[in-house]
Amino acid sequence: MKKLELSDILDIAQYERIRHDFRKEVMELKSRRRLSIGENMTMLFECRKTVLFQIQEMMRVERIVDERAIQREIDTYNQLIPGKNELSATLFIEVSDTTKIREVMDSFIGLPQHCVYFHIGGEQIEARFDLEQSTETRVSAVQYITFSIPTTIQSELRRNEAVVEINVTHPNYVHTAVIPVGIREELVKDLLP
Repeated sequence: MKKLELSDILDIAQYERIRHDFRKEVMELKSRRRLSIGENMTMLFECRKTVLFQIQEMMRVERIVDERAIQREIDTYNQLIPGKNELSATLFIEVSDTTKIREVMDSFIGLPQHCVYFHIGGEQIEARFDLEQSTETRVSAVQYITFSIPTTIQSELRRNEAVVEINVTHPNYVHTAVIPVGIREELVKDLLP
């Protein structure tokens, strides 16, 4: 998937003119790319348009107008755009009870260590985490992950009969979420050349 460049980004005034319709379009797209995994996790499979939206919104909120600062945002968020034979996602740890935020977040320490898998057919593909989001004593509520999907099994995504799911095997959080056909159709698009 093609990475974003400075020429793809609208300035704040241009963005304000199209924001309402663009935001609506991206929210609909995100709803087709979002997967709940148990009660405390949601995964959003990222693509070029979701990342473009994130950059435009950051520029809008933070009033970023300097081209060097915009380029830094592009460089940062381009990491979320999947490369060839990859799927990319943002994994959110969600805590609804504000009195338990620390307790729940601490229970997820160690999440990037062999705990999240993309299961397709008979294959299990381990997530690669952005290790900047966690330490040995802390885990961020937002995790950026990538799955390398071998070309030999990509066709399984197209088969409605194939079992496609996300498995989380953390000692304190074990859940499986079946990836529905609608999300699978989006992921097939991501893997196209």
